[in-house]
Amino acid sequence: MEEKKIKERLLRENQEFRKAFDQHQKLEKKLSKFQAKSYLTEEEKLKEKQLKKEKLLLKDKMYYMMTEYGKSLE
Repeated sequence: MEEKKIKERLLRENQEFRKAFDQHQKLEKKLSKFQAKSYLTEEEKLKEKQLKKEKLLLKDKMYYMMTEYGKSLE
């Protein structure tokens, strides 16, 4: 099954995946606010870095879940 279909199915059927996806989307919105600024304070730079790390962890978690789900279909 292709990656897009796995993602769609997990969004419908798996609460943990849906929660991670929703958190990832929220972090994306927060990061876009930082990226819209022409200048960031040191505090904002640190916050942006933290948000990027959190977002990456969620992305890795979702990718792992998709991979495992794909393997279970084989």
